[in-house]
Amino acid sequence: MSRETGRLTVLHLSDVHVTRSGRLYGRVDGAARLAAVAQYVRDAGITPEVVVVTGDLIERGNADAYDIVRRGLDELERAAGCPVFTVLGNHDDADAARILRGHERGHARVALLDDLRLLLLDSSSGALGREQIAWARDALREPHGSGTIVALHHPPVASPMPTLARAGLRDGDDLLDALAGSDVRAVLAGHFHHPMSATLRGTPVSVGPSLAYHQVMDAGPDCVSGHDQAMFSLVHLVPGGVAATSVSLDSPDPLFTSRIA
Repeated sequence: MSRETGRLTVLHLSDVHVTRSGRLYGRVDGAARLAAVAQYVRDAGITPEVVVVTGDLIERGNADAYDIVRRGLDELERAAGCPVFTVLGNHDDADAARILRGHERGHARVALLDDLRLLLLDSSSGALGREQIAWARDALREPHGSGTIVALHHPPVASPMPTLARAGLRDGDDLLDALAGSDVRAVLAGHFHHPMSATLRGTPVSVGPSLAYHQVMDAGPDCVSGHDQAMFSLVHLVPGGVAATSVSLDSPDPLFTSRIA
C-alpha cells in the first residue's frame, strides 16, 4: 500500500449520479464510470488505503438503483484492495440507501481503519443539525492513531461560482467549531461538481470533482451548466499536511511517453 512511501492515500470519489435506466442528460452512465475508476486503479497501479465516496450516489428519483451502486462499489473495492466508505448527498434516498454496507442502521457513523479514523457525516438535507454536530464533537474528543478524516457531501465552504455560493453546508461554521483543536487531518466533500481546496481555521478541506459532470466555470452569474467530464481525486496525507490531485477519466493521446529508469 502507499503507506510504505510515507504517505497515506485516499481515493476520493463524489457525485456519481447512478440511474436505473437511461443516462443522465442522455450521456452520463454513472455505473459505467464507477467501473472505469476501478479499471483506472488497476491500470495505474494505485494502491490506496481507503476509498471514500462523498454522496449523490444516485440521481434523484432513482432510489431503485442502489443495487447497481452496491455492485459497482464492490468491484471498486476489489480493484483497489481496500475498504470503500460512502456518505449520502442531497440526491440520495435515506431509506433505500440502507442496502449499502455501513448504512443499515444509520448514515452518520465512525469507522476505524488501522490507525486512521473516519467520521462519516450525513448532510443530505444540506445541513448537519445540532444533534449530529454535537455527536461529531464528542466522537473527536479523544485523538486516534494517525488522525481522522471527516467525510460529508456539502462542503463547509462557499464555491467561487456565484450560482453555487450559497450551496455549501448551511451550518458549516458550526462544524468547523466542532473540528477545532481535534485530530482531523482533512475534510472531504463534494456537491459542487468542481474541485476546490481550502484551509479553514487550520483544517484542510478538499472538495472533490464529480464523476458525472464538471461545472462550466464561466457559465455566467445566473447560470449553472455542466460539461461531460468525469473526474476524481487522490488525496495524500503526508507528514505535516495534505495534498490533493484531481484525475480525469478522459485519456487523450499523449504528446510523448518516456520510460523512467
